[in-house]
Amino acid sequence: MTVTTLRQPPAQTLPSVRRAVIFDLDGVIVDSFAVMEEAFAIAYKEAVGDGPAPFEEYRRHQGRYFPDIMRIMGLPLEMEEPFVRESYRLAPQVPVFEGIVELLLTLRVRGYKLAVATGKSGPRARSLLEQLGLLPFFDHVIGSDEVAHPKPAPDIVEHALHLLGLPAEAAVMVGDAPTDLASAKGAGVASAAALWAEVDDEEELLAAGPGAVLHRPADLLALCPSVPRG
Repeated sequence: MTVTTLRQPPAQTLPSVRRAVIFDLDGVIVDSFAVMEEAFAIAYKEAVGDGPAPFEEYRRHQGRYFPDIMRIMGLPLEMEEPFVRESYRLAPQVPVFEGIVELLLTLRVRGYKLAVATGKSGPRARSLLEQLGLLPFFDHVIGSDEVAHPKPAPDIVEHALHLLGLPAEAAVMVGDAPTDLASAKGAGVASAAALWAEVDDEEELLAAGPGAVLHRPADLLALCPSVPRG
């Protein structure tokens, strides 16, 4: 068993009966950081000028909406247009994490509803998933531009629950950033921390109090038995 329980009691407990999984996108379903870094560097050069683009600082704010990150970092909002343009151009180069397709297939067979709640804009997230052949797995894909308050606010998870037609206790959120876990906790949804990507600050992520820690995608299946029929 590779699902690791936390040494301290988790901030929330995974419910006994689940019917849906809500996923973050970057760092959970797709390994987009190399492409993201290239797009960020191009956008920085166009909007700011020469010099090293502060991508590592940008990554520390992952899960938030891009304009919000620009405000936090004190960078011009004009970076968004070239960043989005380059992200679309480079999308075919984004790899899917090993084991994700098998995970999604198994969850579907077990009767789960699936959603994505991402810091990306909705159109960009849906376009990326469609190019990668993953969009049909998901009942709903929600971007930060489609809610009033993006992560770490609970709005995007609450909206996913509304679209799925399920109460908070019937879902689990899988994310790789403290903002994901904070959004889930605010919505009353249990959370699981995904560690199969390169996590910037694992200690900070675990300190956010996930209900479970997953080292590979298949670990989630131990928490998601088949949905009872009827």
